[in-house]
Amino acid sequence: MNYQDYIEIKADKRFGRPCVKGTRISVYDVLNWLSNGMTKEEIISDFEELDEKMINACLAFAANRERKLNVAS
Repeated sequence: MNYQDYIEIKADKRFGRPCVKGTRISVYDVLNWLSNGMTKEEIISDFEELDEKMINACLAFAANRERKLNVAS
């Protein structure tokens, strides 16, 4: 998955946090919902502007960032 198709970082949106393109929903928001037990289906039901590919892109973004942190240490 190429998460860059779905995730953007803009200094003027959510203080430069990575967000789902076309929304003000941050990657952190999505990860937090998932970690608190929400299913992808529940998230999509609550936030109709999201789809499963966008949620997967958030997971891929986080995995890539974690990988980069581990390589740097």
